[in-house]
Amino acid sequence: MIGTLRHVLKLRYIKQNDIDMPSNKKVWAIVPAAGIGKRMSSVVPKQYLMLRGKPILEHTLNRLWESPCIDGVVVGVRNDDAHWETINTDHEKFLGISHGGKERIHTVLKAMDLLLARYDTARDDWVLVHDAVRPCVSKADIEKLVGRANANGEGALLAARVMDTLKRSDGDHRVEKTVERECHWRALTPQVFPLGTLKEALESAVEKGVTATDESAAMELFGAYPELVESGGNNIKITLKSDLLLAEFLLENGEEIS
Repeated sequence: MIGTLRHVLKLRYIKQNDIDMPSNKKVWAIVPAAGIGKRMSSVVPKQYLMLRGKPILEHTLNRLWESPCIDGVVVGVRNDDAHWETINTDHEKFLGISHGGKERIHTVLKAMDLLLARYDTARDDWVLVHDAVRPCVSKADIEKLVGRANANGEGALLAARVMDTLKRSDGDHRVEKTVERECHWRALTPQVFPLGTLKEALESAVEKGVTATDESAAMELFGAYPELVESGGNNIKITLKSDLLLAEFLLENGEEIS
């Protein structure tokens, strides 16, 4: 099925900043923000923790709104989210919120349902999914990612090469094997895929009871081979409190070190 997409999803391109950009497809962003951030051990969900005077989520949304690649953004939040009103959404690209599901995969699906039901979306438009707590992603990375997705017609994800020596452990935390790192990457976000195909892939994973921790995993199960696009070093995920200090530094120095 995926193989035929290479022929179906052929696009016309225009050159913009040395990156192939689509002339006839839109890019819709989804930010799943329904998590509670258990590892942060905070009363406030981590996407709402303050970073340089604004909630982390607001910084993330600003990065997406600033990208010329993105046409609109939907945010998936919890039904009982008491913190959402603290976010400044005064931007023409903000399309609205959808209510989150039990897991990330359900939140993304509900956001896609909203896009298809209420907005001028096509099933072969791109949908770009980005973590709520990656506020430092660069404009250049987003443009590069979308450009590579357009070039291959199937989709792509930002990723980082594994730089450290990898060890596989046994059940007692003893080294079982040293793993070759050359072909190993850390999956990041954004990840961008054709809206209709990603929706089918996520629905298939849910139906089969398969845990897909990111969109690429669902696409892989569906038979796709997403392209890995190397990300700049500033695209960190805020998971621990110590990450807040690093994020503050990156936002202050931003594009200089990406």
